[in-house]
Amino acid sequence: MLGVLGPAVASLCAQGPPHEGVVRITRTHRPPTIEDFVAGDPPDSTLTIADFRQYEPGDGEPVSDSTTAYLSYDDANLYVVFVCRSDPRQVRAGLAKREDILVDDGVAVYLDTFHDRAHAYLFQTNPLGVQLDGLVTEGQDDDLSFDAVWQSDGRLTPNGYVVRVAIPFKSLRFPRAPAQTWGIALARHIRRNNEDSYWPYLTKRVAGFVPQFATLQGLTDISPGRNLQAIPYGTFAGARFLDAQAPAFRTANDRRLGLDFKAVLRDALTLDATANPDFSQVESDEPQVTINERFETFFPEKRPFFIENAGYFQTPVNLFFSRRIADPGMGLRMTGKAGRWALGAIGIDDRAPGELPTGEPAGDRRAGVGAIRLQRAIGRESSLGVLASQWTLAGGWNRVASADARLRLTKTWTLAGQAIATDAADSAGTGRRSGTGFHAQLTRDGRNLDYAATYLDLSPAFETQLGFVPRVGIRQFDQSLELVRRPSGAVVKVGPTLSTRFDWDRDGVLLDRELQVAFEVKLVGETKLQLKRTEAFELYNDVPFDTHETGVTLESEWLKWLAVGSKLKIGSAVNHKPAAGLAPFLGDALEGQLEVTFRPAARLRLDHTFLYQRLMARLGGLGPAARVYTDRILREKVNYQFSRALSLRAIVDYSTVERDSTLSRVDPQRRWAVDVLLTYLVNPGTALYVGYRDGYENLAILPGTPPTLSRTADPTTSTGRQVFLKMSYLLQF
Repeated sequence: MLGVLGPAVASLCAQGPPHEGVVRITRTHRPPTIEDFVAGDPPDSTLTIADFRQYEPGDGEPVSDSTTAYLSYDDANLYVVFVCRSDPRQVRAGLAKREDILVDDGVAVYLDTFHDRAHAYLFQTNPLGVQLDGLVTEGQDDDLSFDAVWQSDGRLTPNGYVVRVAIPFKSLRFPRAPAQTWGIALARHIRRNNEDSYWPYLTKRVAGFVPQFATLQGLTDISPGRNLQAIPYGTFAGARFLDAQAPAFRTANDRRLGLDFKAVLRDALTLDATANPDFSQVESDEPQVTINERFETFFPEKRPFFIENAGYFQTPVNLFFSRRIADPGMGLRMTGKAGRWALGAIGIDDRAPGELPTGEPAGDRRAGVGAIRLQRAIGRESSLGVLASQWTLAGGWNRVASADARLRLTKTWTLAGQAIATDAADSAGTGRRSGTGFHAQLTRDGRNLDYAATYLDLSPAFETQLGFVPRVGIRQFDQSLELVRRPSGAVVKVGPTLSTRFDWDRDGVLLDRELQVAFEVKLVGETKLQLKRTEAFELYNDVPFDTHETGVTLESEWLKWLAVGSKLKIGSAVNHKPAAGLAPFLGDALEGQLEVTFRPAARLRLDHTFLYQRLMARLGGLGPAARVYTDRILREKVNYQFSRALSLRAIVDYSTVERDSTLSRVDPQRRWAVDVLLTYLVNPGTALYVGYRDGYENLAILPGTPPTLSRTADPTTSTGRQVFLKMSYLLQF
C-alpha cells in the first residue's frame, strides 16, 4: 500500500534539511490518469507527499496554498501527480511555447538519479502542462537547454489545478543496478506571492541545493532498455543578400539533409553521432547595445546539438564556447556518468572557421575541434575535474589544458579553483605562444548574508580559440557582500549589496576600479525596486578616467497579464571610439531600458523592448553639450499559441545609431527587419519550422571599379531576405 514514512518524515522535514530523509515508492499496475485526481479519487498505490515548505520568501513555513503530490511507477515511467489548491482567478497559466513558462505558476520534479548530491534532472510544468526541463549542477547555473521526451498534462479546476507528469526511464541516465536509490525533491511555484515551496524542506541556511534532497527508494528492476534514437532532418533556405565584401546583391539556395543519432550505453553514457548536422539557429538573439563596448559581447548558444548537455563542458573560466564553431560538418560526442565520474567529450570539424591564425581568410579549409572533460566527485559534495581542448587549422593550432576543484568547506562556505595552461602556434610556423591562467572563488551562501570573492589571473599570452575570455594579461579581484532582511507581509526581501572590482596589468598598474553600493526592496507580485550608485576608474589608451553612475531599476509582475521591467542610468562614460585625431574623452551618459509584456489572453503574448543609450560631451568645458552618439533599439514581438505544439511568432526590429562625425567613429546605421516563424513542436526531436526574414539598412551600392558601399538617409535597401523550411522527426528504437 502506501510507501510513506508518515509522521516521521513530516517531523524530519519540519526540523531541518533531510539529508537522511528516506521515502519508498511502490510499483503500480495501472498508470494514474489525470481524471482520477480531478475527480478527487486518487489510486491507493501511490506515495503521498503533502508537507511542502517554503524556500522563499519564508524559511520552512507551510506552503500558502494546499499542495499534495502522488508518486508511483511501472516498468516504463515514473509518475508524479500534483493536486494544487488555489483561487482559480489568481492562478497564472498561459498556453505558451515549450519552456516559456517562467512567469507562470507551476510544479516541478527534481531527480538526482546517481544520488551524488551534485547533479539533478529538472522537469517543470505550468498549470496547463506546458513543459520546461533542465539539468541542475552544484556550482553552476541551471542548464535549461537540456531537452528530454516526457509527458505532461494540466487542468484548471474550480479549486486550483491538477498536473500529471510521466517521465520515461528511457529519458533518464542512472546506474545499472537491480535496486535504485535516487535523490528527489518536489516543488510548487506561486508567482503572485514570490513563493517557491519544496518537499522536502530545503533552506538557504545550508549551501547547496541538490545535497538537501530526500532519498527515494523502492525503484526496482527498471532500465532505460535499448535506447537508440535517430533524428533525420531536412532544411531548405532561399536567400537574397547584400555581399559587403564585394558589394553586389547575390542569391543562394541551401538544401541540406542530415542525421543525428543517439545511443545510451550501460544506462548512463550517451553517445551522439551526427552527419551533416542540424546546426541552424531558429530563434534570433535578444537585442543588446554594443556600439561603445571595449570588449566582446556575449551572445548565448541557441543551436540544438551544442546546447544539449553543455554543462558537462562547463568550467569556472569559459574554455569551451560553442558559438566559436560556425558551420560543423560531422561530429561525435559522448556525455554521461559512470560511478563517481562524469565525462564529456566532443570531436567536430568547422567548415567556416573564419580566419587563419595569421589573420588571412581560411577559404575552404576546415578547422578541427576536440575537447574532453572529466570530473570526479569526492567526499559528499566536492569534486575535481580536468579539461583539455585542441583547435587546429591549416597547420596552426591552439591547445588548452585545465584542472579545477570545488570543495565544500562548511555548510555555507565553498571554495572553487582552476589552473589553466594554453599553447598556440600560427599556420606559418613562425610564432608559438604559451600562457597560463588561475581562477579562485570563495563563496558563502546563506539566508541573510551572501559573500563572494573571486580572483582571476591571465597572462598576456593566454589564448583560447574555443573559449570566451574577453580580456587577457590581467589580474582581477572581485568581492560582493549582500545583507538581507526578510520581513513578513508585502515586503519579502530588503537589504544592501556592496561590491568592488579591481583590474591590474601584469606589472601592477591599475587598469580598472569599480566600487558599487545597491539597495533593493522586493515585494510580492515579483515586484522589485533597486537603487544603485557606482564610482569607477578606467585606464584606457594610457589615459586615466574617473566615471560615476546612478541607476534605478523597477520590475513588477503584480498583475498576471502584465509584466514591466525598466532601468535608468545617469552618469559619465568614456568615448572608446573617438573620431580620427581625437583622444578618448569623458562624456555625460544616459542609458535606459524598458521591457513590457502583455498577456491579454492565455494564448497571446505581446513583448515590447526599447533600449536607449546616449553620450554627450563638452570638449574644452565651454558651450552647449554636443551629442557624441545616440543608439536606439526597438523590438516588438508577438506570439500566438494555437495549441501546445503550434505557434506563430512575429518580430519587428528597428535600430538607429546617430553620431557627430567630428567626435565619434561609430558607424551611423538605420536598420529594420521583420522575422516571422511558424513552429509545430511535438517534442524536442519532432518539429516543423517555416520562417521568413527580411532586413533593410541605410546602404547603397555606388558604381565604380570596384563598386563601393555608401550610407544613405533611410533604411530602404533590402540587405538580407530569406525564407526557410526545417523539418525533423524523432525515431526511437
